Amino acid sequence: MMNPANRGLSAVLTRITNKLQQDSLVHDALHELRQFLDVDRVALYYFYSHWKGQVTFEALSDHKYSIICSTGADECFKREYADLYMAGRIYWADDIETAPISDCHRDFLRSLQVRSNLVAPVLNNGKLWGLLVAHHCQNVKKWESSDITSMRLYSQGLSAAPSIQSEVIDV
Repeated sequence: MMNPANRGLSAVLTRITNKLQQDSLVHDALHELRQFLDVDRVALYYFYSHWKGQVTFEALSDHKYSIICSTGADECFKREYADLYMAGRIYWADDIETAPISDCHRDFLRSLQVRSNLVAPVLNNGKLWGLLVAHHCQNVKKWESSDITSMRLYSQGLSAAPSIQSEVIDV
């Protein structure tokens, strides 16, 4: 049986997920970006509480790469990372196996079948609303400067989506 706090959180996440899935801007942007980057997955990760979040939308090359509704490795995401993303940081790793990341983060990415990772912040009124994430799962992908620029532009565009602008969560 769910306690009242979990029921409330579940209701909020369901409402947000439904709104995002109905938002054609979000849908179109993620699918266009996935095709442009030629990757297996582009996902939108929403922070619902103090650096805890959930994948609320995704565009996939194959359903086997779905991670919809999965939560992140919360213990790996620290305030220092949040501050970097709030400052506009774009992070990429051509190969997570050789990237200078923590074991916790590498294990988390492996559990999602990630081989190459590209991440951009989605900001809402100066706050870190979530992350736009591109994953290539089948093999290593060399990220080009055009890929990084596209992630930045798409994350900024998503920040203006009505479903994102309407959600003001103070984390």
